Amino acid sequence: MEGEIRNYINIWLQVIISLCYCYGIGKVVPRGFPTLLAIVPIMCLFLTLPLSLHSLHLGGTFAFFISWLANFKLLLFAFGKGPLSNPSLSLKQFVVFASFPVKIQNPKSPDETTSTSTSSFEKKKNLLKYTIKGLVFVGVLRAYSYNDYMHPVVLYCLYCIYIYVMLEFMLAMVAVLVRTLPGIDLEPQFNEPYLSSSLQDFWGRRWNLMASKILRPTVYQPTKQFALRLFGPKWASLLALFVTFLISGLVHELIFYYLGRVKPTWEITWFFLLHGFCLLHEVSCKNKLTAKFRLSRVVFGPLIIGFVMVTAYWLFFPQLLRFVAVQRALQEYAAVGAFAKNATRTLKLWFNYG
Repeated sequence: MEGEIRNYINIWLQVIISLCYCYGIGKVVPRGFPTLLAIVPIMCLFLTLPLSLHSLHLGGTFAFFISWLANFKLLLFAFGKGPLSNPSLSLKQFVVFASFPVKIQNPKSPDETTSTSTSSFEKKKNLLKYTIKGLVFVGVLRAYSYNDYMHPVVLYCLYCIYIYVMLEFMLAMVAVLVRTLPGIDLEPQFNEPYLSSSLQDFWGRRWNLMASKILRPTVYQPTKQFALRLFGPKWASLLALFVTFLISGLVHELIFYYLGRVKPTWEITWFFLLHGFCLLHEVSCKNKLTAKFRLSRVVFGPLIIGFVMVTAYWLFFPQLLRFVAVQRALQEYAAVGAFAKNATRTLKLWFNYG
């Protein structure tokens, strides 16, 4: 555990130094391909740094924040786009914005400042939400100890719940750290995905919103702009959507490699290609049918969640089983508990004999 934490601190120091270099490059090198050539070595470094980590939680979050999001932000930065291209950013803000999925807080209007009752209600609502999800998370971990007696379908349903709640809590902890900096807030990651009314709603507005937000300017919009001249607006949008799902699948393959260090079987990519293909047909059908009748959330919501879970059961979760992700996660929780217990005992001895 101690060695993994030292590696984690070391690679974060490398990230900070690298981003300081990128900040300086942005001040002296013209935007476009000159800037891109200057920061490509940093982007390559960010792709290799997760290989120094073996923890699912530390390695997974680092790969998501740095190897994926930070690299895509730097790609936009090279061409004068994205959040890092704001000329008013200080060096500290540049490093924070590149390293984490954060945004500048909008200044509050007088009406928002005086509405303390609304903010108090939201705080209570969030507290209740995280309390319930915390109980669910503990329940899932407890239930997994009986996995030998569970039907595979039940076990995969627990995987769905575990991944969603675990990501929510990890990002909530990041939010607590980020909010210590003035004027900065964490971007939303999820928006109650279990309430999705369509695949478009699920992927575009409810699940992994950080990924959707960064894929739109880096993949979807450039692909659509290029394809407009060749295929026209309708087919350009569909092609851009499909390419976006393809890139998302390949990036997920890379993150799964960081987590398990096993040769890709490309089932994760097929999972995203399948969803991209189905989303294309969904959009086409909605354009034809919405003029006749509205799609009911009550009817289509459970169907969408069921489709996501069935396809995940088929293509996504088997990859987690290949590198025993849940068992390793439980071992990491136990290691963190033992580390905290030893640290507490050491502090008590220090205070008693100090």
